[in-house]
Amino acid sequence: MALEPDESVLDMGCGAGSIAIPLAQDGHPVIAADFSPAMLGTLDAGIEYYGLEDLITPLELAWDDDWDLVGPVAKAVDVAFASRSVTTSNLKGALAKLDRTARRRCAVTMVANSSPRYDLHLMNAIGASVTCSNGFVYAFNILIQMGALPQVTYFESPRRDTFDNLEAGVADFSRMLEHGNEDKVDRLRDYIAQHMIENPHAGEPGSKGVPQGRYMLDHVRKVRWAFIAWEPVSAPSS
Repeated sequence: MALEPDESVLDMGCGAGSIAIPLAQDGHPVIAADFSPAMLGTLDAGIEYYGLEDLITPLELAWDDDWDLVGPVAKAVDVAFASRSVTTSNLKGALAKLDRTARRRCAVTMVANSSPRYDLHLMNAIGASVTCSNGFVYAFNILIQMGALPQVTYFESPRRDTFDNLEAGVADFSRMLEHGNEDKVDRLRDYIAQHMIENPHAGEPGSKGVPQGRYMLDHVRKVRWAFIAWEPVSAPSS
């Protein structure tokens, strides 16, 4: 995000604060906005634990809310971003809201292949169909139409799914078998049986704090993301 020292930030769709808290610890004032009271409750606990009450301002806010009534005022922060949280049917409106809130820079991170719910390697191996997301392409085009000059970079985040036995793995991965793939359960079971290996970190906390299972697959699941950044094009309100 090319943040400069002490710049203020809007973290839209902040969740429990996985980005907002580190930013505040680096000295950035953060408006941490999310539509979920439960997420904001977890964020509040983190704010108290780390003593960041003076740097993080929680805000219950959804993309489809009227930001003129409940959102941050125009040009309220230096940088406005949404990381993996642009969940709205009005993509153009969401990008415009980030644009009107930021003085210097905006950014979004959006999936650039299949949904994070899917293991693309596994799905291809068992012959299951996967719909790839092109939302980031639409975002890029919308920004061009708005008069911005968006910059796009890509990165991958690795994920490991763990389980305690074959049937537990089948039950977990079966969540991916939707939209016409429901008949692939036997292929899924055969694949997992052939590719499950012992997890050397079994019992240790995983990425979500839950103890890891005894087994994992012999490949790393990778999710590709597009990071799109641009300089705001909307003028300050008079």
